Amino acid sequence: MTSLLAAAPTVLAVVDPGEGTPPPGAEGIVTIVEWVAWTVLALCVVGVILVGGRMALAHRRGEGAGFAGELVLVLGGAVLVSSASALIAALL
Repeated sequence: MTSLLAAAPTVLAVVDPGEGTPPPGAEGIVTIVEWVAWTVLALCVVGVILVGGRMALAHRRGEGAGFAGELVLVLGGAVLVSSASALIAALL
C-alpha cells in the first residue's frame, strides 16, 4: 500500500504542454476574430443608440419603460463579445 501512495504523484502528474507553436496561417484566424469582435461591438453600440431613441420616444408619449429588457440584452451581448475576445486573446 505504501508503494502505491509513493507512486501516486508520478502517475497523477500533469503534463506541461509548453508554449507550443501556432499552425501556419494562424495570424489570419486572429485577424478574422478581431474583425468579427469589432463589428459585433459596433452593432451593439448602434443597438444601444436605437433602444435609447425608442425609450425617448416612448417617454415622450407617456408610455412606461418597457425597453429596459431590450437594453439589458444589447448590453449583455456587448459584455459577452468583450469577454470572449479577451478569452481568445489570453489563449492565443
